[in-house]
Amino acid sequence: MVVEITDVPVNHLLWEPGVRIIRSVFPPVDLFEDIAEPEDWPLLISAEQKTNPRLMETIGNIDLVPAERRVGGQGASYLMAPFTHSSEDRPSRFSDGRLGVLYIASDFETAVHETSHHHARFMAATSEAPGWVSQFRELQISVDARLHDIRDDVPDAGVLLNPDDYSQAQQFGAELRASGSDGIAYPSVRGEGDCVGLFYPDLAHNPTQGRHLDYHWDGESVDLIRDATTGDVFRIVR
Repeated sequence: MVVEITDVPVNHLLWEPGVRIIRSVFPPVDLFEDIAEPEDWPLLISAEQKTNPRLMETIGNIDLVPAERRVGGQGASYLMAPFTHSSEDRPSRFSDGRLGVLYIASDFETAVHETSHHHARFMAATSEAPGWVSQFRELQISVDARLHDIRDDVPDAGVLLNPDDYSQAQQFGAELRASGSDGIAYPSVRGEGDCVGLFYPDLAHNPTQGRHLDYHWDGESVDLIRDATTGDVFRIVR
């Protein structure tokens, strides 16, 4: 089955805020957080590279984001990094990895279910023993965008929500980009809420850091999360 773009409505979506959870090992990028205007970044990068040859490892490839859609200022790293650090080694539901997507959930519980699933797949590929293995941070991010929306009854949209096979969804994501779409809204495959996949960073705003979280690996799944500030532990019920 092939989903036709013309069958998918475009709706205005406003979340104030949505929730994204990321690994704490990824630090903010100074360039994106600076007060310099995005159009000046190439000159700043050129100058900085003369004394810091590893700069591009931190920044990534800013050419993957059109100049007019780049964002800067406090918290901008969280919006830019998914695009500048995209890689075919890290494909996602709506991208083969060559171009980035900023995924945001409608609520905290949905974000936990999504990230715990993907982190469990990562842990299963390692030989690490069960325990409190990874630290994450919650980001509260506003979304204001007109997106192709498959949350309601769209013909054949189920093929885009296959829990394991992303091939159809990645093809559809590429077609959406080529058509000029800003992204897609869809029901979460792991949780009870919704998710968006944004194709550009300027569709999200005001990223604010929330809770620090520890994820517990039981050898088969991520079964517990702990609020690192309060020490409260919650079981993930699937």
